[in-house]
Amino acid sequence: MTGRPASREVCGCPGLQNHGWAMTTCIYVINLDRSTERWNALSDQAEALQFDLIRVAGVDGREVPADQRVACDERAFQRNNGRTMLPGEYGCYRSHLKVLEAFLETDKAACIIVEDDIILSADLIARAEAAIAAVPGADVIKLFNHRIVGFRPVAASAVGDEIGRATHGPQGSAACYVVTRLGALKLLKAIGTMRFPWDVELERGWASRARIYTTRQNVAVVKEGGSNIGTRSVYRATKFPWWRRLPTYAIRIAETARRINYALKK
Repeated sequence: MTGRPASREVCGCPGLQNHGWAMTTCIYVINLDRSTERWNALSDQAEALQFDLIRVAGVDGREVPADQRVACDERAFQRNNGRTMLPGEYGCYRSHLKVLEAFLETDKAACIIVEDDIILSADLIARAEAAIAAVPGADVIKLFNHRIVGFRPVAASAVGDEIGRATHGPQGSAACYVVTRLGALKLLKAIGTMRFPWDVELERGWASRARIYTTRQNVAVVKEGGSNIGTRSVYRATKFPWWRRLPTYAIRIAETARRINYALKK
């Protein structure tokens, strides 16, 4: 790899310059303005690893009234998920779209997108680039999941990571993934309107027509209890009574069938 990317700013937030190893893949970090401690901790990690970070100010869903949410189909969300939308879920969704838009303003072929509760590893970029190289035509490869069930490998990277798809899901989390330019374009075009949480929608390649894969083993590590969206009790409080969730159960059965079919494809 040759050359070194220039330091960039997104929304007035400076990137950390890489003073050592030259990278071709940048790391975008979603970070809320109120989460300065997280950014400082991640910046220290990046400096020690000589990584470039590009900070993107996250959308704080708590500051957006429900009636002012844009590109958000509340009825579809409630029908698909059997509950009301959390402010943090809306902010998360808009933040990831914001990063994809910022990435497409560059000339890079791919980028890594992480949330600010990630713990950077020295081999993150090398493993992400090797994964993309192992699956020509991949649009997105998830590098972290809470669960992998029914994994079907399609390739192995040069550094030993198995890449494939899971027949069971959702796998949980969008804390770390690598996306190509074509992948970013597909996602922005197909899932610009929110109908599922971002981590669920990201996996729905059958809906976005994007080629979505995952590594069998997590490439990244996430800090315990790092989510800004909500606790389990908060999620439970948003659920509708069982009888109002009957349409949701039907949707989930259909989604399970689509996921299995998608996972069986190359």
